[in-house]
Amino acid sequence: MKRVIIIISLLGLFCSCEKELDQNPISDPTIETFYAIPNDFIQGANAIYAALRTYPDRQLNLSETRSDNLYAASDGGVRDWEGINGFHRTLMGNPYVAEAWLTNYNGINRANVLLQQLEINGEIVTDAELRQRLEGEARFLRALFYFDLVRWYGRVPIVDRVISASEAAEIPQSDVAEIYNFIIADLQAAAAFLPAKANYAGVDRGRATNAAAQTLLALVHMTRSGPDYGINGPGLGLNEWQQAADLLDEVINSGAYQLLEGNNAYASIFSYDNENNMEVIFDVQYEVNQNPVVGGTFAWLLAPDTWFNANGHPNQGGLTIRPVSNNLLDSYEEGDVRRTFSIQTGYTFNGVFEPRSFFKKYIDLSRVPNNRVDWPINFIVLRYTDVLLLRAECILNGASGSQQQVDDVVNQVRSRAGLGTVSGVNLAQLMEERRKEFAAEGSRWHDLIRTGLVEPVMTSWIEREDELSRINPFQLNYTLYPIPQAELDAKPGIYTQNPGY
Repeated sequence: MKRVIIIISLLGLFCSCEKELDQNPISDPTIETFYAIPNDFIQGANAIYAALRTYPDRQLNLSETRSDNLYAASDGGVRDWEGINGFHRTLMGNPYVAEAWLTNYNGINRANVLLQQLEINGEIVTDAELRQRLEGEARFLRALFYFDLVRWYGRVPIVDRVISASEAAEIPQSDVAEIYNFIIADLQAAAAFLPAKANYAGVDRGRATNAAAQTLLALVHMTRSGPDYGINGPGLGLNEWQQAADLLDEVINSGAYQLLEGNNAYASIFSYDNENNMEVIFDVQYEVNQNPVVGGTFAWLLAPDTWFNANGHPNQGGLTIRPVSNNLLDSYEEGDVRRTFSIQTGYTFNGVFEPRSFFKKYIDLSRVPNNRVDWPINFIVLRYTDVLLLRAECILNGASGSQQQVDDVVNQVRSRAGLGTVSGVNLAQLMEERRKEFAAEGSRWHDLIRTGLVEPVMTSWIEREDELSRINPFQLNYTLYPIPQAELDAKPGIYTQNPGY
């Protein structure tokens, strides 16, 4: 059904060496002897993409659930997401928090393996353009993993080469500024090395492009330009809005991407039959009916099992509802097609009506797979609407451009959603538009932190929404997650826990 590279082929071919790729030093003979022909290096790149399989799960569990988009108080026992939504101080052992650390470093290690092998044995790849592209892919993905880490944890260790377990135990956390310098260097190289979207087709469709690197680099500049909150978090209080704007302009002026328009345009962005459309800049791609299973695991995370049961499908694992907050529901204007498409409002199961709402954005009930962890829909990480709205955000923060340009972009997005025009859009209004446009895409928490709105928004939201008294008072320390307890225990005295935990 798909062209895929990102989550697939390597896992079948590499399953016998996956443990070595994850753990062993570069001197390990299994790794050294594997890289013998050019295709081995392509498979090495595929191994890095494979580490993205649960990337969307992290965005839904750690960003969407942390934000004011969900009031995730469980009615069926204690769930791991409740501590995320409720700002619990005991998240050091939370499996979502631990998974984000481990999986990102697994991806970083795979990138380091390929980069080190390109340096040692790169002459095997006689096609210079391919060799450069592979380096660009590895550096783009390594930067993406580190950006994920710095937004979740702030100070983390920089691992820039393949190392042994004993070496890993001695590497301390780096300052956030140093981590960003490392990310920026990788993305600048990736933007120079990676080809344009037009260069990819067939099985290569979905690989990172120069536009993906430019967009991610712009978001990095914007994120570290956000307030620092005094917590060694992702914001450094810099003023790099123009650098970000210039990068976004390159993507816009490339002409390679566009907003989808016309009837049902918003839904078509996420259609199972319209993947890799003109709005997609970078996504995590999945292949179904493979052995081992390498389909998507995220589509059902926010939806309850009883809804699937009510529609004739088996349990998916969503257990009870993670309800969409009343605050988000009330924020949609009448006629906004994004609400209807993204949110299921009520359903009946076994004769009992369930009034609470939940996200269904990625679910096509006619495409429910036999295996709940083998969904065929891709997860869009970067899309063109994001580029346009990020560019508007840069203008509102002092980059080149006019208020009219901001209004024009917002009105393009609103028009597609079936809404009328607005004028004089400010930052808070822009974030509300982003909130509805990207609901259930994992951006809301990051947006609130980057723009400095997280404290007033979350404090006010808790006061209005928390009818069950499940959410702790918001503190700025909670803009970061704790370092997982297992990492602290494995490296006593090397890491410092984030404040507030």
